[in-house]
Amino acid sequence: MSDDRLIVALDVQNALQGLQLAERIGDAVSFYKIGLGMLTGGGLALANELKAEHGKRIFLDMKLFDIGATVENAVRGLAQYDLDFMTVHGDPYVVNAAKEGASGKDMKILAVTILTSLDRADLDGALIKDGDIRDLVQERAGNALAAGADGVIASPQEAALIRALPEAEGKLIVTPGVRPAGAALGDQKRVATPASAISDGADHIVVGRPIWQVEDPKGAAEAILAELKSAQATRPNR
Repeated sequence: MSDDRLIVALDVQNALQGLQLAERIGDAVSFYKIGLGMLTGGGLALANELKAEHGKRIFLDMKLFDIGATVENAVRGLAQYDLDFMTVHGDPYVVNAAKEGASGKDMKILAVTILTSLDRADLDGALIKDGDIRDLVQERAGNALAAGADGVIASPQEAALIRALPEAEGKLIVTPGVRPAGAALGDQKRVATPASAISDGADHIVVGRPIWQVEDPKGAAEAILAELKSAQATRPNR
């Protein structure tokens, strides 16, 4: 089994394309993310196939946000698919509801802090309270973890701040917005390299376009995995 610290985002149009990509990557990657964009394109069927027939770990990135009862029911239904990670928004009542829905299952509930595609100007437009975005992420992460989240989603630029929280002891930090050196940023605004994200406290990194948009996705994944094994990816306290 390959290093599962790398999660490849299958942000393609449908399950067929996702399966073809996973087959091209082969044994190099053991963990895949399936997001909301593929839900109507057979995303749950793909999750089942990759899990049951290919032995892959699955991160279902739904970012659920609704009243507590609805979130609880949605998570309870999705938990039947034997998935590994599931995302909800980091509001404490949402986290509480999601944990109730996942009760008795091994699926980890990860709380979204602030999307990695957002900056302070975006938060101002959404009427989010004033403050440095890193401080807000740290505050939201602490609240979500205190509410029972198994981990959080945050940009690699905030990983070290979250890892320093008492509430983060034994919890997961998963970082999207990771880009190998020289890769295009796309719609991400708070980014870091794979090695930097891990050294700053991330347990898993999520990489999409720098892998699936290139001619050799397996080679791109292997290059990132090699970086994760380098000295630059070692945490100072280890």
